[in-house]
Parts: sequence; C-alpha cells; structure tokens
Amino acid sequence: MATIYDVAKEAGVSIATVSKVINETGRISEQTRKHVRAVMKELDYQPSLVASALTKKRTNTIGLMLPDLSNLFFAEVARSVEDRAHEKGYNVVICSTDNDAGKEEKYLAWLRQKRVDGIVLATGMQSDKSVKSLLDARLPVALVARESQRLAVDTVRVDDFLGGYLAASHLAQLGHERIAVIAENLRVSSSRERVEGYKKALEEAGLPFDESLVAVSSFDIEGGKEATRRLLALDRPPTAIFACNDLLAIGCIQVGRATGRSVPSQLSVVGFDNTLIASLAEPPLTTVAQPIPDLGRHVVDLITQEIDGGKQAKQRVVLVPELVLRGSTGPAPR
Repeated sequence: MATIYDVAKEAGVSIATVSKVINETGRISEQTRKHVRAVMKELDYQPSLVASALTKKRTNTIGLMLPDLSNLFFAEVARSVEDRAHEKGYNVVICSTDNDAGKEEKYLAWLRQKRVDGIVLATGMQSDKSVKSLLDARLPVALVARESQRLAVDTVRVDDFLGGYLAASHLAQLGHERIAVIAENLRVSSSRERVEGYKKALEEAGLPFDESLVAVSSFDIEGGKEATRRLLALDRPPTAIFACNDLLAIGCIQVGRATGRSVPSQLSVVGFDNTLIASLAEPPLTTVAQPIPDLGRHVVDLITQEIDGGKQAKQRVVLVPELVLRGSTGPAPR
C-alpha cells in the first residue's frame, strides 16, 4: 500500500503539503492540490481516517442506535437516516441493541471510542442516564421516534397521541364498541402516547374504557399473536384491535383467522407505522402512517447542524401521522 511518504516523493512536495491536501487545510494553490490528488489517485493512496480525525477532530461519522433491525419500521428509519447522512457527507454506523440495556451501554461506549461525531438514538431507553452521559461529554445527540421528558435534547418524532386517536376513532366510526389495543412497553413514551390517544377516541365516541382490553406484549409478530389470543379468550372479546405497530397487527390477523374469525367482517385490525409489510399483508393492513423519510431527514439535519456548530437551541420536531385505509377494517359485525 502506498503511504503519505510515497505520495510526497512522487508529487515532489513535502509531507506537510500532502497532509494539507488530504485535510483540506492550509494555503496551497489549486494547481498543487490538483497535482497531489492526481498522484494520490495514480498510486491508489487511501488516507488514514484515524489520522485525519485526529487532525480535523472529525470523523464525518454518525452512530445510529436502534432497538431491533428486524422490525421493518426501524430498518426503514435506518435507511432514511443513511440516505440523508450520505447527502451531507457523513457515514453511518448502525448498532442494534435487541432492547438490551447492557448491550446499549456497550455500544455507546464503543461508538465514543470510535470518535463518532454524534449519535442518533431510537432505542426505548428506560432512563435518561445514557443520554445525559452523552450530553455531559458534549457529544451531539438526537432522538428519533423517541422522546425524553426530562432532558433538553434534539428530538424528531411523530405525534403518537394523534396516531392512536386516529386509529381508535376510525374503528369507533365503523360501529365497533369493543375495541382493544395491543401496545409495547408502556414505559416507552411512544407506546404510552398511542394508548392515551386511543383512550381519548373512546371517550369522544361515548365508549367506556375497559382495562381488560389493553394488552401489553413484545413488539414482534409472536407478541401480537400471544396478546390477541388473550383478548379473544375474554368473555366479551373485542370486534376490533388497534395494534401499536404493523408487526403486532400481522399477529392479530393470523390469530383471528386461526380462531375462525374473518378479517375484516368479524375482526377489524389497525396497525401503526405503514411499513412495507402493511401493503403486503392479506388483507392489506389499515395502518397509521409515520412519515419515515421525514424522520430521517430531520434528525440528520439537526445533529449535523450541532456538529457543525450552527445551532444553539435544542429543537423538538413533531410530525403528523396519517391514517391509511386498506382492507383490514370494516363495519362492526351484527
């Protein structure tokens, strides 16, 4: 492999000049810059990112912490973050924590050791300890699809309360009176807000809130299936279910069919996120759409502005969800 010394010798310049060209610093004529770059290309010289980072105190790298890449919502968020970061000249290092607090702490320490310029967090952390440690270290940090009530931190999220309200209102308008909700961990702000929106819609529709119709499960298809079995085993089972993500909703549909219930004529199901799986489901899933490309674009813009020193105040961006009607919801059965 060619070294910086080889480039300097071949170009007939000093090592310092080559370094300035690599790091885009110093007063060097454009002719010299072009000449040195041409020699670097000819020798296939690859500058050391570590050395460049030490010089510029920048790695042009953003860490992205996700709870689970097998969840299509977070996979699509990762893609939107990566696309926007690429447009702005940044690389993205993705870490999936599997909702394991210990794994999250290890990844955060590893990202700091790798000298990333900032970290975007999408994990459902149970405390603000991790975020506070990053802020105390003056490392730019932003939250996406999550929120901290106690810390001033850049945040980009959807209006989860409105999303839950839209889902439950739609089912109430179809005449359903026994409407259940399947949520993830209610200590996570997004899940909690969606359930609160659901309760508000019931209240406005004149329907009583029944604690037995609230099921909490893991966030995957199996969790949705297990929760649906519990709900359908009630003495007065629901005729409609609002699932707080699309994977849970797919589990609902599968169990509904397995128990002899036709969807939507005997059981209506609404999901949340509008991931690719929603349109591929059978029947296609009615769901609350999150503007995923906008989530990625906004959070990358916020964190790169802070990295560049162009932003003083922390910002909170709340995006508006939209109900997408498909074939999994219909009028309440008689």
